[in-house]
Amino acid sequence: MTRLVSRLAWSSLAYGCVGLGTAGLVVPLLPTTPFLLVAAWAAPKGSPRLARWLHEHPRLGPTLNAWREQRAVPRSAKRLALLLLAASWLVLWLGGAPLPVLALTALLFCGVATFLLTRPDVAGRGTLSRDRGRML
Repeated sequence: MTRLVSRLAWSSLAYGCVGLGTAGLVVPLLPTTPFLLVAAWAAPKGSPRLARWLHEHPRLGPTLNAWREQRAVPRSAKRLALLLLAASWLVLWLGGAPLPVLALTALLFCGVATFLLTRPDVAGRGTLSRDRGRML
């Protein structure tokens, strides 16, 4: 029974994150990538079928696989993320957000930017073999 409850919880988390990530495609300031990364992490524990779908998806799969196999972020995704972070902070500033909000947001955004910039770029088009730990 506990195994069933555990699988249900992991599946709910994965499907919920896919839903939030999908909503993030059209809702401004709702991020897509973090939700899809959580979904890719949770799906194998609750829904192997969803995990397979995510990693074989023509648009999502290459980025998720690069993260899983190389802990890498495509350069274009880094650029877009940095641009959106800057634009989001600018909207807050132009909208007259209080100084503490601007300062806290700037710290958070700088932390996210630092994390992104310290991730390697995606290496080549090959995939990393989990069996041998080298590029195929």
